[in-house]
Amino acid sequence: MSKEKKDKPKFAFYWAASCGGCEIAVLDIDEKILDVANNAEILFWPVAMDFKYKDVEAMKDNYIDVCFFNGAIRTSEQEYLAKLLRKKSKALVAFGSCAINGGIPGLANVSNKKEIFETAYIDNPSTENPDKIVPKTNSKVKEGSLTLPEFYDTVKSLDQTVKVDYYLPGCPPPTKLIINAITAIFENKLPENGSVLAPLKSVCDECAREKTEKKITDIKRVYEMENIDPKICLLEQGIICLGPATRGGCGALCLDANMPCTGCGGPTPNSLDQGAKMISALASVIGIEHEEEMSEQEINDLIDKIIDPIGTFYKYGLPTAIINRRVKK
Repeated sequence: MSKEKKDKPKFAFYWAASCGGCEIAVLDIDEKILDVANNAEILFWPVAMDFKYKDVEAMKDNYIDVCFFNGAIRTSEQEYLAKLLRKKSKALVAFGSCAINGGIPGLANVSNKKEIFETAYIDNPSTENPDKIVPKTNSKVKEGSLTLPEFYDTVKSLDQTVKVDYYLPGCPPPTKLIINAITAIFENKLPENGSVLAPLKSVCDECAREKTEKKITDIKRVYEMENIDPKICLLEQGIICLGPATRGGCGALCLDANMPCTGCGGPTPNSLDQGAKMISALASVIGIEHEEEMSEQEINDLIDKIIDPIGTFYKYGLPTAIINRRVKK
């Protein structure tokens, strides 16, 4: 092997429990991908190239310089790969919301394996399964034995499974943040271990909409609004926007499109629980005159306007929340 090739940083990419958008985001860095191809050696990227697990198993420990791992840990196979790639990598990057906080797959923590399988394979109007067959880790057929990974009751983030060196947030991570991270790797300018490779500010700090101390008395969803003012804070218009509780770095692109922030950047710095912080922020702007005189029914009616509280406040971060799952016996 030539010195030039030996000195190239060695990269790996892996896709666990996620939608695949993070894999596309890597390609969305446009011509910068050529820098990766020219200046790095990709040792493992199953979605794009033909690699086998045995290729990674045969590597020496810490042989990979940087591994970008996207997706939550949902199955035994994903847990095995997380531990294997941790062992073989000098630096492990939790890439995207699912790896960092559990992401949308993490909302499954309101159920368990039994309920999920019943919904997906049995109690479903589009599924014909009279024998009520569900996936098994091992099945005997005439040709031999077929195996599947174990499907866990609980979805976990990457750092609930192995030690993580860096976090690159977003669903998927914004192109600018990916380029900054890759540039820092090539220039050997990565910050200290444990760092989030994104700004220390909230989405609100990046949003150009006008913000005042005005109180709101109603909560609405986007489709219920006839006219959304593109210059005024969405929260002040009664639309739940997680900007105050979400780390920035995205440039507030959703807000520019008249859509509220849903929290994919994860919690703001020094925030223990993104959902709890957003609930607190929402409570501070709901101004109800004579609220002490409201009946219990009126209070409940207002609360009912928050459709799907878990999906609203913990859309991307239930597995890493203080209360991270519903207990199922």
